[in-house]
Amino acid sequence: MSEIAADCAATVWKVVAAPGDQVREGDVLLILESMKMEIPIEAEDDGVVAEIHVGVGAVVADGDLLVTLEG
Repeated sequence: MSEIAADCAATVWKVVAAPGDQVREGDVLLILESMKMEIPIEAEDDGVVAEIHVGVGAVVADGDLLVTLEG
């Protein structure tokens, strides 16, 4: 199991993946927006999206859990 956390304070702009989706390393899972910049959050490993812990419009802080992957 792999957990992907935010690396900066931001707002969730778009959720691309959904639970159950098969993803490969480098696939975009969601996009954060901070200071008018879009920050893609990518899968760090191949796997299946187990859970998306945030929704569009959520404000996240550095270190907040965003996505859990299985596989």
